Amino acid sequence: MGIRLDKPWQSLDDGAIDALPSQLGVYHVADAEGRVLSVGYAGAHELFGMQSALRREMEQHGGATQFRFEFTSNYRSRWDELLMLHLADHDELPAPQRDQAQRVGRLSPA
Repeated sequence: MGIRLDKPWQSLDDGAIDALPSQLGVYHVADAEGRVLSVGYAGAHELFGMQSALRREMEQHGGATQFRFEFTSNYRSRWDELLMLHLADHDELPAPQRDQAQRVGRLSPA
């Protein structure tokens, strides 16, 4: 197991979100081609954890059609790690997270 979030994509719809437990964690939201539109986390401020965070993403990103996730209580550290991976792979962060670019470090994944 590597550090990448490489679980299979799931359809971003009400049924898939309803099936998730209300836990904390991290996620990717992507378009139909698998382009990551947002790297996010469901933290303690989310009333229903991952469900709340993904519903908000669905509202904010009209082109988002799929997601993948990972439950973790260390969501902030894991989120930073996923941001660094995205930055290493694409030389920029997704638009909603671009304000984090100066804060996160750099990774050189093999």
